[in-house]
Amino acid sequence: MVGRYTMKRKIIVTIILIIACYLFLHINNKWLQTTFYTVKSERIPQAFDGLTIVQLSDLHDATFGEQQLTLVNKVKKLNPDLIFITGDLIDSNRYDLENSLQLVKQLVTMTDVYYVTGNHEVAVNEVEKIKHELTMLGVHVLTNETNRLTRNGEEIVIAGIDDPLMKNQLSPDIVVDEMLDQALTKAPRGEYTILLSHRPEVFDVYIDKQLDLVFTGHAHGGQLRLPGFGGLIAPGQGWFPSYTSGKHQRGITEMIVNRGLGNSIFPYRIFNRPEIVVVTLRHPQ
Repeated sequence: MVGRYTMKRKIIVTIILIIACYLFLHINNKWLQTTFYTVKSERIPQAFDGLTIVQLSDLHDATFGEQQLTLVNKVKKLNPDLIFITGDLIDSNRYDLENSLQLVKQLVTMTDVYYVTGNHEVAVNEVEKIKHELTMLGVHVLTNETNRLTRNGEEIVIAGIDDPLMKNQLSPDIVVDEMLDQALTKAPRGEYTILLSHRPEVFDVYIDKQLDLVFTGHAHGGQLRLPGFGGLIAPGQGWFPSYTSGKHQRGITEMIVNRGLGNSIFPYRIFNRPEIVVVTLRHPQ
């Protein structure tokens, strides 16, 4: 009798543990987190005070609700002035462009959407097709170039570069430096400049170019985040990386690292919920 009771208790405990593990993984990988930052600088024109930017990164063909509606509704409620997508919209291991375009089709109905490539777009050798599909939807695809955004006679510059895997025979630092030179050639000097770039590990290059604000992803938040410590591992940075999340500043350059939405080689995020980043620009009053 005692043996049957013990066995039954073990089965119940095992079932509870399985359910708890499932809920834990579900929350860590499907429960969207919104992170808010304020970027304040005298270099931000007064006309752009209060500009709200929503950044999405590293979707990797993940799905958030039917037709991406969970993610879409989250973004819509944020009422963004601009939406930035900083690469790895698709995943090279389970390439499904239409799944990711389902998201973009709904984002472009809200406001202007800007996009740059990540390493996974390059890896599937479909860069031009992906850019074409996004352009046809009305996305501003930035390929080592700049756009000017004008408000009440004042301007800021929005620049974007391809992922350095486009020239994988060279180190990322060298490639990013060359791409930035190309992108900024026609940019007016002295104006507040925002960059969309996939990789955070080349922060020193962004600093050297005197960029004001940089939006990046790629690090997946370190995949597994140790409470009180940070990310465990990131591509391009290895173990215990420096740039996996948050806002980093040196000189005039501020870099936002988005933890991303999806996964790639390793299928689970641990203590690392998928992230939507919201940045509000402020001119000191």
